[in-house]
Amino acid sequence: MSPTDLLPKVEIETMRDPVFTIIWLHGLGADGNDFVPIINELASSQKGIRFIFPHAPMRPVTVNNGYVMRAWYDIYGAKMDSSEDEAGIRDAQKAIDALINHEIQRGTAAHNIVLAGFSQGGAIALQTGLRQKNRLAGIMALSCYLPLANYLAVEAHANNTAVPILMAHGAYDPIVPISLATASRDNLLQTNYTVEWHEYPMEHTVCMQEINDIDSWLQRVLS
Repeated sequence: MSPTDLLPKVEIETMRDPVFTIIWLHGLGADGNDFVPIINELASSQKGIRFIFPHAPMRPVTVNNGYVMRAWYDIYGAKMDSSEDEAGIRDAQKAIDALINHEIQRGTAAHNIVLAGFSQGGAIALQTGLRQKNRLAGIMALSCYLPLANYLAVEAHANNTAVPILMAHGAYDPIVPISLATASRDNLLQTNYTVEWHEYPMEHTVCMQEINDIDSWLQRVLS
């Protein structure tokens, strides 16, 4: 896939010739600009990181009455894990795989690449990272759940069975219930993945304590 075929994105380098790349996926209805401000809140940015914030394609979203918005995949109803847009999820996985491969071609070692995401973006970070053939530095999954969970056992790539995973969630999340997130966490733990879990007294958002925990985790996985 040539660079012109890649997802459109916001790209920011914290210094010349960065060693690390963080590919950060936004949530439903947002775009790549959504998490750009977090760069200034992360002390780990001083390591020299290329931040890539891709824009999801525009598509109608069933749960939002078919309204066209940026979405990594369709959501059919409020219970998002019961009937899943498998084709859309797998298409998003391919698009993120292409971004990872492009970063490797640019000279970033796979083990210096973190996949991060919020909500839908976090789901795709898990979907892609756990199946990625190249060993990644880590997977950050914020306010999200594990999609296509029933396929993971047969599709997971052995190179990422030990990848560090950060999951963080709001206890009062009305969009992605924390029960869905904890079930996803438990699924991963039972499959012998290493998951660092954080829970906050918030809804479907990000708080300062979470940003501090993200920063600490990044300092470790990008060491």
